[in-house]
Amino acid sequence: MTDMAFEAAGGINGGKPAEPSNGLHGSKTIGSFLSSDIGATSANRDASGPREKLRIPRIAIDAFCDSSDFAASVQEMAADRLMARTRLTAYQGGITAAIRHYEQAPTPNLVIVESRSSGSAFLAELDRLAEVCDAGTKVMAVGHTNDIALYRELLKRGVSEYMLAPADPMALIAAVSRIYDGVNADRLGQVYAFIGTRGGTGSSTIAHNVAWTLARRLKSDVVLADLDLPFGTASLDFNVDPSQGVAEAIRDVGRLDEVLFDRLLTKCGDNLSLLSAPGELGASYDLDGGAIERLLEVAQSSVPFTILDLPHAWTSWSRSTLAAADEIVITATPDLASLRNAKNLVAALRQARPHDPPPKLVLNQVGMPKRPEIKPAEFVKAVQLEPVASIPFEASLFGAAANNGKMIAEVSSKGSAAKAFGVIADAMTGRREQTKGRNRFFDLGSFFRNAKSKPGPSSGKR
Repeated sequence: MTDMAFEAAGGINGGKPAEPSNGLHGSKTIGSFLSSDIGATSANRDASGPREKLRIPRIAIDAFCDSSDFAASVQEMAADRLMARTRLTAYQGGITAAIRHYEQAPTPNLVIVESRSSGSAFLAELDRLAEVCDAGTKVMAVGHTNDIALYRELLKRGVSEYMLAPADPMALIAAVSRIYDGVNADRLGQVYAFIGTRGGTGSSTIAHNVAWTLARRLKSDVVLADLDLPFGTASLDFNVDPSQGVAEAIRDVGRLDEVLFDRLLTKCGDNLSLLSAPGELGASYDLDGGAIERLLEVAQSSVPFTILDLPHAWTSWSRSTLAAADEIVITATPDLASLRNAKNLVAALRQARPHDPPPKLVLNQVGMPKRPEIKPAEFVKAVQLEPVASIPFEASLFGAAANNGKMIAEVSSKGSAAKAFGVIADAMTGRREQTKGRNRFFDLGSFFRNAKSKPGPSSGKR
């Protein structure tokens, strides 16, 4: 028996910075960016809408593979961001290897076993496996036989899920979610992370205005979390007193629950609340990734939408936060530094989130007088992302809004900037797709869907 030791890990590249590709850090001309490939995977190119809402708990999983195709699917599954809280170890040898292993070792929370056997032989293997499994262990069986009678026998034996091999990595993740938390998936809120390619791109302004727009359009609760603790501007933009909202939420992770979370929020309207940054330099703010993870968990269980205003920084907690977000919005300005950083950031996110749609790109401050700019078409060619919005440079409008603690639409509701924030909100939430979707529970229908499915990228539909 060979231990392939695939272990899911949080953060981009398992907590390590993504390797620069194509010599990007040595490039200094626009042409060098236009001629190099960003290295997007086919899964990213095919992904379009938001992913199905799934939650995987903090569990240990052993997978026993009987074919190379299934082993590859397990490896992709382990690398996905949704598996960041799990400990997944894969072995070769199928059910026979699992039986030998558990004669000497305790069983984890979930055992996934693949077998090429069929009918009574498959059932006999599972019966022998049951004899060495600890009480409470769940089993997902992966077979090569599409047989309703076999499926019924598996249910009688207490098997939690049956899938047909070869199984798609996202189908495996969805099955684990159904086993443990599928019933609660509809109550999970969405997390959207906003980050700029460099300081001064206007990412925070866009995040604040999109949060405000989202709350007004959907008439649904939205929380804006300002994660730039020393320099955050959300309280200024909404003209509210700064508080210790975020700082208090992450100070003692063990205390944070829905009640404390709600108490730390500052109301900014009927449906919008702010988790503000202290905006002071009396303390250093070395954020802990576990604290941010807990904050996101509580936010998801409390409100439908959470907007994260991330500072322009590349730390372990910012990497893991970006990897965990449901959607990412990158704000760039049409200059060389933003182009380089946008390309590096998109490449890193595509590597960390291979089964997710690519991040959304917003071009801001377009048409600034007397500033040489990279043409939008050249920017798109280099980054290989079409911007969801291009926001023109309007210094008087944005300055008036900032100085008066108002949103752009409150100053000029008919302008192109206000319309752009609505476009970003719609693209980010995928509202039309959400109205069609519904949560899928494990039932007889799901068995037939799994049986008919072919290996390939997940559709990404809700």
